[in-house]
Amino acid sequence: MNVLVTGGGGFLGQAIVRQLVARGDAVSTINRSDYPSLAELGVTCHRGDIADREAVMAAVDGVDAVIHVAAKAGPGLRAPDFVAANVVGTGNVLDACRRHGVRYLVHTSSPSVVHAGDDIDGADESLPYADHFAAPYPATKAEAERLALAACDERLGVCALRPHLIWGPGDNQLLPRLIEKNRAGRLKLPAPDKLIDTVYIDNAARAHVLALENLSGSATASGKAYFISNGEPKPVGEMLSSMLAAAGETPRLGSVSPRTAMLAATLVEWVWRVLRKRSDPPLSRFVVEHLATAHWFDISAARRDLGYVPSVSIEEGLRRLSASWQAS
Repeated sequence: MNVLVTGGGGFLGQAIVRQLVARGDAVSTINRSDYPSLAELGVTCHRGDIADREAVMAAVDGVDAVIHVAAKAGPGLRAPDFVAANVVGTGNVLDACRRHGVRYLVHTSSPSVVHAGDDIDGADESLPYADHFAAPYPATKAEAERLALAACDERLGVCALRPHLIWGPGDNQLLPRLIEKNRAGRLKLPAPDKLIDTVYIDNAARAHVLALENLSGSATASGKAYFISNGEPKPVGEMLSSMLAAAGETPRLGSVSPRTAMLAATLVEWVWRVLRKRSDPPLSRFVVEHLATAHWFDISAARRDLGYVPSVSIEEGLRRLSASWQAS
């Protein structure tokens, strides 16, 4: 197939690109920056912002399928930035798919679209969208997922995946931030024993390829959303400590009451808004909610419909992460 991966230069995007190239697909990407490593793989790279309608139209022209990974993530507070990337960007991708007759679209979503601040213990896809959100990121991802699934029809097969806390070699977001906070002694957890899901990078990428195979085959996944994880929920304190240790760090996890953490996050967000800061706040209600609650999911539907099997266990993933970190 001729496949476009939006955000193909990112952590997840590059892993998907590598797997598509390995199976013989002709792959192109659209990114805001240049990525020579993609060109070395024989990938056609388009330069552009996902919120730029004409740039997206040009990139989608001539492809059979799109894997839409590009998004703005994080605890930022400036809603217009998230709307542009996640809602407008997704709308541009959908419009381009319709104009150019694209047959298949795999949309990367997030489990945060169903997280309303309470514990989620082993829920499946019957869990409804949250009725309120603590940050623009989950709110705009929920809107984007709704748009994508609503576009599914006999001409365009659409599937949405919700990978949970992706980690592994090449991560330039989660682990570096953990290390920074750990070294500064600012990694304090309000509920270190709460169970959370994570997913190793190769497993997350494989799920996207399987979703594309399903849409172009039996299409039993068309119009549906799926939780994607390793299927190995761990206490958040244990998982973060293991990742830090794999990176050669001595974990320095502290504790804080959920109430204190939420009050502090509310104050920090107020200061950020008053000062009109564009950067992400060092503490946010969104992050506190996810650190103070359980959130792990039943992935039976992905196993059944997509044939998804997490081939890299957490234990093996940590070994690979350690080896990669030592070599870097």
